Amino acid sequence: MGSQPTLSSKWATRRAEKARRMARVTPLLQGCLLPTERIVEALEALLVPGDRVALEGDNQKQADFLSRNLAQLNPQKIHDLHMVISSISRPEHCDLFDRGIARKVNFSYAGAQSLRVAQLVEDGKLEIGAIHTYIELYSRMLVDLSPQIALICAEKGDAQGNLYTGFSTEDTPTIVEATAFHDGIVIAQVNEITDKLPRVDIPGSWIDIVVQSDRPFFLEALFTRDPRSISEIQILMAMMVIRGIYEHHHVTSLNHGIGFDTAAIELLLPTYGESLGLRGNICQHWILNPHPTLIPAIESGWVKSIHSFGGEPGMEAYTAARPDIYFNGADGSMRSNRVLAQLAGLYATDLFIGSTLQMDGNGNSSTVTNGRLAGFGGAPNMGSDPHGRRHSSPAWSSLLQGESPIMRGRKLVVQMVETFHKGGVPTFVESLDAIQVGEDAHLPIAPVMIYGDDVSHVVTEEGIAYLYKAQSSNERRAALAAIAGVSPIGIASDPKEVERLRHDGLVAFPEDLGVRLTDARRTLLAAKSIEELVDWSGGLYHPPDQFRSW
Repeated sequence: MGSQPTLSSKWATRRAEKARRMARVTPLLQGCLLPTERIVEALEALLVPGDRVALEGDNQKQADFLSRNLAQLNPQKIHDLHMVISSISRPEHCDLFDRGIARKVNFSYAGAQSLRVAQLVEDGKLEIGAIHTYIELYSRMLVDLSPQIALICAEKGDAQGNLYTGFSTEDTPTIVEATAFHDGIVIAQVNEITDKLPRVDIPGSWIDIVVQSDRPFFLEALFTRDPRSISEIQILMAMMVIRGIYEHHHVTSLNHGIGFDTAAIELLLPTYGESLGLRGNICQHWILNPHPTLIPAIESGWVKSIHSFGGEPGMEAYTAARPDIYFNGADGSMRSNRVLAQLAGLYATDLFIGSTLQMDGNGNSSTVTNGRLAGFGGAPNMGSDPHGRRHSSPAWSSLLQGESPIMRGRKLVVQMVETFHKGGVPTFVESLDAIQVGEDAHLPIAPVMIYGDDVSHVVTEEGIAYLYKAQSSNERRAALAAIAGVSPIGIASDPKEVERLRHDGLVAFPEDLGVRLTDARRTLLAAKSIEELVDWSGGLYHPPDQFRSW
């Protein structure tokens, strides 16, 4: 092998700048290890005002030791940082902008901090570059959002910088690679520094600094839903989905969004789905976090494989004991990867089903509402029809429309919503709040989560609208109005037009699908509580304390 070529200084400015910065903290380090108590000092030495900083904080795993200490920096020294963060989920994320340490952000999701984010924008303390879907944000880290500094987290690390990310690998490899291979500095917080790792998930040559955190990184039980809270309306809607979509289109590969409505579907597979004789015909391959509510379906033989975006607290032992189902390493623990799961969800699955806060008469939807800049996470990616797909499947081909010799199928993108939220707030509106919110935040485009032309089906407690069958925009609006109840969109529905749409198969009510309202009872759920999910798992599921009621 030849020797490494000598680089001209004009072609290695990033590398030279990294070396200069690392030299500032060399006296603080023992190899790559940084003492816990020196983290603020190190960050102030490494960062420069205006730096682009990738902070690992998705909708589950958080590099919270690093984010808490980043928020403690002196804003006279470090200010106007440009944060690249998939989820603004913690109070200190907003503190960065409140204190002037950061100024601009490119993100995907805000969740619990959505109200505060909106206020920071209104106060002129936070500038939004763009609201992305996850895979879009990570992709831009390889293009025009390459970080100078990345702050990430892992379960364990060693003195050589090797990391074990384990069950909750999630975003870490992508952020590290985008930073390390463009001469950025990677700082990893770890729960434990050890001599021997269970496996090496990220090699030490990619990592610059390892610091043991003061406590284990935060991991939210985001996908855990207590079956006690599933309503009979959600059970009715789940029955319609199984009968009118999964069975009708022969859906075998899919992703479920977060919510009690999709949890209801999962818990009906071993009961209602079994009564229809659908086991082995639908819902076999999943791109999904380890949902506890899917345990009964797994144990009943419905599921062949699950690849996960991330982990879920309490599901570690269960996933390790089911290597035929989950993607596990030789050490026995599951390996998750958010970017790969997002890619699989986009190209390899036949269906995405999720919910939203608002939908207009054309099927456009958003979780951004007045006073809430929530963002949308992975839904715009999962809930889109990829025109680059070239492999076919029965479900994908079932949406073919027309007679042309050159045609393509279509991914099923399903929105599952009740016509009204709690407090009588309508889901269906004439105009999305996102339009005005986008204007107020000076965004170049309205923050729409899923565009209406990607939506193939909408399900409410009233029925299903098969929007992909519509021959015109007016027919599409009429089909949607037919299942929108007494919302501002639904009250304009024409009863005669509804009957025509039912006859032509663009709208189906429960009775059209053979679904009886009297059967939609909680007794149909395979598990009616977290405790029963534990029983189904044979004691392998260990739910977090907040979900224990026994």
